[in-house]
Amino acid sequence: MNTNLIWILYRSDSNTAYKETLNCKKIIEGYGKKVLYSEISNKTNNINQLFSATEVLPEIAIVLGGDGTVLRAARYLSPKNIPILSFNVGGNLGFLTHDRHILKQENFWERISNNRFNIQKRMMLQATVFSEKDNNQSILKRSFFALNDFYLRSCTDDISPTCSLALEIDGEAVDKYKGDGLIFSTPTGSTAYSMAAGGPIIHPSLDAIIVSAICPMSLASRPIVVPPESKLVIKPVKEKKQKINLWLDGASGCLIEATDTCLVKRSNHSTSIIILDENLSYYKTITQKLHWASSLNDNYKLWE
Repeated sequence: MNTNLIWILYRSDSNTAYKETLNCKKIIEGYGKKVLYSEISNKTNNINQLFSATEVLPEIAIVLGGDGTVLRAARYLSPKNIPILSFNVGGNLGFLTHDRHILKQENFWERISNNRFNIQKRMMLQATVFSEKDNNQSILKRSFFALNDFYLRSCTDDISPTCSLALEIDGEAVDKYKGDGLIFSTPTGSTAYSMAAGGPIIHPSLDAIIVSAICPMSLASRPIVVPPESKLVIKPVKEKKQKINLWLDGASGCLIEATDTCLVKRSNHSTSIIILDENLSYYKTITQKLHWASSLNDNYKLWE
């Protein structure tokens, strides 16, 4: 759909990202496009104002920041199927972003104007929290979406830093986890918190859900990978006095009460990521970002 409208979302605490936004706006408008822009952060969100400012959706949304900025934008853009083109401007690792130097290439904006790029679909998760009433009926409390992960952890003001959580998968009791919490990750998020907790790295072209315990007290609590159609139900162990918080992509979601139930499953929508390099290698990305094989020459082949 060609609407001649492009959005630019930039990291709110980065003056560099703001300056790059103004520069991008000027160049894009030179190609006859209309541009709307807004800052985005965990504390402030003006994306809904962009939705209200126009009756049409943008062709693409350019995100200037790090992975965290992309994750925040994805929660609002993905339900509307708006493709995301992101650049690491003021960010850190940048697993989801392109190098900012691409913005300076002479033919870059011409490629974007002529839709010369690929779109990669990334699986998302949905977490729904239900509250149980005295009549054993459950009512919807909150619902969230995440591109990277959901995790449940004890609140920082709790007396005990640990929590006990019971996990059911597709109606079958799996385990009771005691430790710092549980992570539910997509393949995109497998290189984030899940990896730090000892979870596996999964290629983003695959669809699966990773369950990783955070600092479990039992060595038997190992990460598991389940099919994307799985429905995972998490319940606090009621006899434990604990305060548990649900987090999504590093942002606070809501408090999980003792009588609450959290359902994690695959979302009905996915995130559309624009890829400029047709030959982009995921393995090259992770070796660069994680500093693997740092002593090997790029032209060296292990099997030669």
